[in-house]
Amino acid sequence: MADSTTIRARPVKGPPIIESELLAMIIFVFADVMFFAGFISAYALVGARAPIGWWPPPGDPALPVAAAGGATVALLLSGAAVFQAGRAAKADLAAARRPLAVAMALAVAFVGYQVFEFVRLSSGGFTLQSSANGGFFYTIVGAHGLHAVSAVVVLGWTQRELAAGRLTRAAFSAIRLYWYFVVLLWPAIYTTVYL
Repeated sequence: MADSTTIRARPVKGPPIIESELLAMIIFVFADVMFFAGFISAYALVGARAPIGWWPPPGDPALPVAAAGGATVALLLSGAAVFQAGRAAKADLAAARRPLAVAMALAVAFVGYQVFEFVRLSSGGFTLQSSANGGFFYTIVGAHGLHAVSAVVVLGWTQRELAAGRLTRAAFSAIRLYWYFVVLLWPAIYTTVYL
């Protein structure tokens, strides 16, 4: 007879319901959604409370709506390429390499445009300190840009791990979720800040 203090462990059957990599990314993305929701809401509230004709503040340059729209298309196409990589990987993880390369090239183009835009606007006097609009612009767009840069680095790591045959499906799922977040967040930023 078993002693009453003995605890019997039940055998675990089947794979976990959700892989730890994906669960961690879901939690991270949820926290980041709250971060950006706070900044975007603050931007919208400041703009809504400003007198008519005073938001954005007079003297602030017009933001490059058309050029940023082109960058938006590149980013959305990058997201579509990552989606295609996920579909291709269902049969064979190595099949994801080509669509991931396309996604990465489009992501680099988006980040490159953001850097060019920041340099051009700041050299024209539109800075973090020039106005509340400048502060919001560089904080919101800059934070997204940092996410995009980190995602490009992660996509590069993913390519390397795929080539070496070390990438797990769970890690690939988490990476795709992060990229979808970066891609799908941008239209909300673009329509709020640029339009």
